[in-house]
Amino acid sequence: MADTADSPEYRVLARKYRPSSFETLIGQDALVRTLSNAIEMGRVAHAFILTGVRGVGKTTTARIIARALNCVGSDGKGGPTVDPCGVCDNCVSIRDDRHVDVFEMDAASRTGVDDVRELIEGVRYRPVSARYKVYIIDEVHMLSRNAFNALLKTLEEPPEHVKFIFATTEIRKVPVTVLSRCQRFDLRRVEMERLAEHFKWVAGQEGVLVDDHALHLIARAADGSVRDGLSLLDQALAPRTDKLDVEAVRNMLGLADRAQVYDLFDQVMAGDIAGALDRFDTMYHDGADPLVVLQDILDVVYWLTRIKTAPTVADAAYTPELERTRGKEMATNLSMPTLTRAWQLMLKGVGEVQSAPNAVQAAQMALVRLAHASALPSPAALVRQLTGAASSGDPATPVPSSAPHSEASQSESPPPPPGPPPPDSATPGGGPIASASPALATAESAPADPEPSTLQPDNFKAVVDLFRKRREMILYSHLQSSVHLVRFAPGRIEVRPTADAPRDLVNRISAFLGEWTGRRWVVTVSGETGEETLGDQARAEEQRLIDEAESDDLVRAVKDAFPGAAVTKVTNREPAEIPDAGPLEDDDDSDDED
Repeated sequence: MADTADSPEYRVLARKYRPSSFETLIGQDALVRTLSNAIEMGRVAHAFILTGVRGVGKTTTARIIARALNCVGSDGKGGPTVDPCGVCDNCVSIRDDRHVDVFEMDAASRTGVDDVRELIEGVRYRPVSARYKVYIIDEVHMLSRNAFNALLKTLEEPPEHVKFIFATTEIRKVPVTVLSRCQRFDLRRVEMERLAEHFKWVAGQEGVLVDDHALHLIARAADGSVRDGLSLLDQALAPRTDKLDVEAVRNMLGLADRAQVYDLFDQVMAGDIAGALDRFDTMYHDGADPLVVLQDILDVVYWLTRIKTAPTVADAAYTPELERTRGKEMATNLSMPTLTRAWQLMLKGVGEVQSAPNAVQAAQMALVRLAHASALPSPAALVRQLTGAASSGDPATPVPSSAPHSEASQSESPPPPPGPPPPDSATPGGGPIASASPALATAESAPADPEPSTLQPDNFKAVVDLFRKRREMILYSHLQSSVHLVRFAPGRIEVRPTADAPRDLVNRISAFLGEWTGRRWVVTVSGETGEETLGDQARAEEQRLIDEAESDDLVRAVKDAFPGAAVTKVTNREPAEIPDAGPLEDDDDSDDED
C-alpha cells in the first residue's frame, strides 16, 4: 500500500479554480465593466455591497477588489490596477488569506455590537504594508441592529485609507441606512450554457472527458451557482474515470431520463393510470427521486406552456432535439387550460411529497389526481353548462350548451294565460315575480356560445369580429387601430403591431383564438409593412362613399338649394319591399279625401 502521508492535501475544484482576477470571473460582465472603469479613472467608492444567490462570486469579487486596490506590480512601483500582477507580496498574501491589512469577518458567527466596535477601533490606524485597509464582511445581513448602528458613522465618513466591502444573500434584511452609504452590485445567476462551458474547461484541466449532456445536467442542477456546480462536478469525478457519461451523472443526481419523464407525463394526461404508475415504479427502482420526478414534470409543463404561448422558442438554437420534437407534439395536443391545471396540481403535489411521511406514495397519488383531472372539462365548458342549465330552468341539472332544445318540449308547454297574473305570483312588496314559460325563457335568454368547431374564421376581419362578439373590446379596439395585417391563413397570422400596441398583444390573440376555436393559432410579428389597419380601411371606404355621393346629381342639387349643406355619412340601405295591398275598396270617406 502506498504511503500517502507526504502527498499534498487535495483541494476541491471550487477552491482550486477560484477566479483571481476580473478576467477569470465568469457571468458578471456588467459588474466587471463598472469596477474596471472606476479603478482606471480613480473613482473607487469607499464602500461596496455585493448581493446575489450563493456561489455566484460575491466573496471572490471582494478579494479581487482588495488585490486590485493594493497591487504594487512585479517591480513594486505600480498603482491600483484592474489586472493584479499576482506575484507581488500584497497579491500573494491576499490570495493566501494572510494579509494583515485585509480583514475578512463572517457576520453569521460574529453578529454583536462588540465585534463591530473591535473592527472600528482599527479603522483609524493606517495600513501596515498595503495601500488600503480593506474590510470584507460576509453575510452582512446577519449583524444585529445595534451592530449596524455602531457601523453607520464610520461607514459614512471613513478615513481615506479604508475600504468596506459587504456581501449578502439577503439584501432586503440590510437596513436602508447602510444601503444608502454603499455602491450596490447585484451579481446575477450564471446562465446554464456559460456554466456548462466553464465546467467543460475545468474537466479538461483535470484530464477527464465529459459528455456534453452530462455537463448540461450538472449546470441545470447548479441553478446558476458556479460553486454548487463545481461541487457537483467534483463529486461526479470522484470515481477517477477518464470519461464521465450522462448515465453516471443522472444516477448521482437521482434524475430520471428526460424521455422517460415525457412518456410518463404523456401517459398521465392520456388517463393511463396503471401504465403511468408502472413507469413511475420503474423510474424509482432505477434510482430516480420521487420529488425530482414531479419537479421534472413541472418543468415539462412549463416548457409546453412556453411553446404554446411563444412557438418560436422551440426552434431556438439552444433547445435540445428531444425538447423540440416532443414539446411541439404535446403542446399541440394539450390546451392552455389543461396545462395551467396540470401546473397547479403538480405544484401542490411537490409540496405534498416534501412533507409526506412516504414520498413515493405521495408522488403516486399526485399522478393519479392529475390523470383524473385531465378528463375534466375546461372552465369555459363548465360556464357553458351552467348557462345552459340556467336557461332550462333547472339549476340542479347542468345541461351542456351544445345540446339543442327539443321543439316537442317547447310545443308542449302551455302558453301563459291572458289577463293579470294570479295573486300568488306577487312578491311580498306587491310587485310581480319575474317568471316566464319555458318557451319564453328560452327565447329571451342569451344564446349559448357555439362550439369551438363552428368558430373557424377564414379571414382577418372575421377574427377581429370574433373578438367583438366575445366582448373582448379592448383587444378588439387594438386589432382595429393598432395592427397591420401582413399575411393570413387559417391557424397562422402575421401582423405588424404599431408602437402603441400592448407588448403582449400577440400572445393574447393566440391564446384567445386557441380557446375559442379549439385549434392552435400561431400569431407572429413581422417586419414587413403589411396592409392598412382595419380602422384606416373603414375610414377610407367611408370617404370614398362620401366623395361618390358628392358627385351625384341629386345631391348637388340639394346642396345648391341649401347652401352650406354637406354630406357627412353615407348609409347603404336595401330597398324596402312594398306589400301587395290588394284591390282598392270603396270607402265612405273617399269623396271627402278627394
